[in-house]
Amino acid sequence: MRCFLFILFLVVTGSLSAQTAYKKGEVLKYKISYSNFLSAGNATLEVKETYHNGELAHHIIGRGETTGVIGWFFKVKDKYQSYIDKKSLLPYRFIRQINEGGHTKDKEILFDQTNRTALVKNHKKKTEETYTTNPEVQDMISTLYYLRNYDISKMKDGDEISLTMFFDQTNYNFKLRLLGREIIKTKFGKVKAVKFRPIVQAGRVFKEEESLTVWVSDDKNKIPLKIKASLAVGSMNGDLDGYKGLANPFPIIF
Repeated sequence: MRCFLFILFLVVTGSLSAQTAYKKGEVLKYKISYSNFLSAGNATLEVKETYHNGELAHHIIGRGETTGVIGWFFKVKDKYQSYIDKKSLLPYRFIRQINEGGHTKDKEILFDQTNRTALVKNHKKKTEETYTTNPEVQDMISTLYYLRNYDISKMKDGDEISLTMFFDQTNYNFKLRLLGREIIKTKFGKVKAVKFRPIVQAGRVFKEEESLTVWVSDDKNKIPLKIKASLAVGSMNGDLDGYKGLANPFPIIF
C-alpha cells in the first residue's frame, strides 16, 4: 500500500497549462492488487479547499489501507495531506500519518518556498529540524497535482519532465519519461492514455530504475488510470475504480 501511494503521488522544465486539471470536490478511487490476482487494498485521493494567508488553497488528502487476505497479515492505514498554493502550485504544508504493520510515523513539513527551507516536525519523537530545499520543491502529493497541470500536448516519445521532490528530509531529483500514447481498457470502458515511466531509485523496494509504468488519461483531467510496478518481491497493479467531481469531461470509448 505504501508503495502504491508513493508511486501514485509521483505520477520543471516546461510551461504549465492553466489550472484546469482538477477542482474542489474531485475524488479518485483505486483498487490495488498484488501479483496480478491477489486483492491488496484501496486508495483514494480527494481535493478540498482551505485558506492560506487569506487566499484560497487546495487541500489534497490521500488515504490507503490494506484489505482482504493481505490485510489479515499486514494491516496498513496511511493518510497523507498536502496544502497547495493555487497560484504557484507549490506546497506550503505536508502531513504524513502512517501505520504499517504497527510501524507508525507522524510527520509534518512546513515549506518556506521563498527562503528555500523546510521545517520537518516529527510529532512522534517530538523533534523538529530545518532543511535546505531546492527551488520550487514539491512534496509527495503535490508532485502528482503539479504534473496533472503540466502541458504534455507537445511532448514526444522519449521526452522527460524533471522536478525536485522533498521527502522526509531529502531533496530527490525526479524524472518522468513519456513512452507513447495508446488506448487502454478500464473498468469504465476504453480510454485514450499517455504512457509514462517514472525513473526511480533501485534498491529495497523496486527491482530497478525503470520498474514502473503509469498510464494517464489523455485529456484535460490527466487522471492516473493504471499503474504497474515490478517490486523486489512480486508485482503490484493499481487501477482506477471510481471517480467523481472531475473538472472536465472524461471521454470514454465504448
